[in-house]
Amino acid sequence: MEKAYKLLALQEGISNKKAKELIDRGLVYYLDRKIKIARAQMPKDTRFRVESIDNVKIIYQDENIVAVNKPALLDSYELATALDGDAKLIHRLDRDTSGVLLFARDDEFLQNAIEAFKQRKVKKRYVAWVEGVFCEERKIDAPIVTHKQGGKAFSQINKERGQPAVTVVRPLEIQGKKSKVEIEIMTGRTHQIRLHLSSIGHPIVGDERYGSVTRSKRILLHAKAISLLGYAFEAKEPRDIQKYK
Repeated sequence: MEKAYKLLALQEGISNKKAKELIDRGLVYYLDRKIKIARAQMPKDTRFRVESIDNVKIIYQDENIVAVNKPALLDSYELATALDGDAKLIHRLDRDTSGVLLFARDDEFLQNAIEAFKQRKVKKRYVAWVEGVFCEERKIDAPIVTHKQGGKAFSQINKERGQPAVTVVRPLEIQGKKSKVEIEIMTGRTHQIRLHLSSIGHPIVGDERYGSVTRSKRILLHAKAISLLGYAFEAKEPRDIQKYK
């Protein structure tokens, strides 16, 4: 037996540090199971599968803003360092979430964009595949409180201590016991979409933290469109969002 990251490093001819990073990103699999613990003990003859990350595509850029289509399994802050040095994150997406991500090139524009988010003058539209059959539009109005422990966040609905959170969900497509939905959020709380969908019995496919029972390479959530300060952008859906399986 040997630690997973050491076996991966030998298999791929990379450093132990790089192997740990690949496992932490959620890119390493054994058969159909994602390796979640880099130090997990595994047989020495284990052969891993390493998934690749899609290329980052720039949707639009000018002197104020850069809009990119972020691939899944890439951290927003890591992407910020990959762009030219004057681009600063306006908002962020979870590592598993693909879609439109915005950066500011001008400090005044950045402050105006941050204020627009605070005043809820930003429109955001997502698409996702969820567990179960979803047939009717629903508005979820449930306050959220977020706890952070060990560098990870976990949100809960709490009517007494939570912050206001409103999500509107519309059906798009049904495939077997999975449904594709469109989501519009009126607020931007941590894990809002994931928690709200779980709260009505339709967790996002692959979101084990909030109740999905289906294995997936990632949480099937895509930030499809966003508009603010006179700009409007839309990100093409990746293959795993266009069609389930």
